[in-house]
Amino acid sequence: MKDNFSKQSDLYSRFRPGYPNQLFDFLIPLLPDKKYAWDCATGNGQVATKLCKYFKEVYATDLSAAQINNAEKKQNIFYSVESAEETLLPDNKFDLITVAQAIHWFDFKSFYKQVDRTLKPGGVIAIIGYDVCSINKEINFLINDFYSKTIGPYWDKERKYVEEHYTTIPFPFKEIKTPRFSISYKWELEELIGYLNTWSAVQHYTRKNNENPVTKISEQLKEVWGSVVKRKVTFPVFMRTGIKQNITF
Repeated sequence: MKDNFSKQSDLYSRFRPGYPNQLFDFLIPLLPDKKYAWDCATGNGQVATKLCKYFKEVYATDLSAAQINNAEKKQNIFYSVESAEETLLPDNKFDLITVAQAIHWFDFKSFYKQVDRTLKPGGVIAIIGYDVCSINKEINFLINDFYSKTIGPYWDKERKYVEEHYTTIPFPFKEIKTPRFSISYKWELEELIGYLNTWSAVQHYTRKNNENPVTKISEQLKEVWGSVVKRKVTFPVFMRTGIKQNITF
């Protein structure tokens, strides 16, 4: 698994969007038991801190120690630095396994072997992601042009799975029909710029060219942002949900 986020883990914890309550309102009633959950590739713990309200214990793992150091701590969340493909978590432990905005980095076969080993029979797996934000026509155009043209060549090949809303990843589970969600914020321009700086392609571009491409788009965004202090920023959120069954690799 690639680690594209340790260097900007502080930005990640400040500017990455979270996940809507409606998603958990859908997910939690699917579970017959709510004792143990594993949030894999937890990042700064955005999903783990939601799950800890429902579960006795939440185990949150990430490849990046820097990400975990920036995660919000709760009494019933147990953080550890582990890869998704080689976890030491126990067999048949979990009622729920979640992965948010990360499975595209995984070796699918190796990770699903860990899911098969650690998820209880009949347990649920939820793969969550979100797409590029939407604000208004002018700002959307600038962001989408920046995404596809300026830094387009610098995205890792795995990014295509997010663009396809995880519909093309292997998913060897009994799938549950899942609605789409969204989450909105009132952001100042500086928050949008902070979010853009968390993009992995921005980091790749900066390393290759010794300059941050967000600097240029920041000036363009200031022009179209106008005098409004805060604007509504909406992220489309998607999820694939499944029940453990006999997995064939």
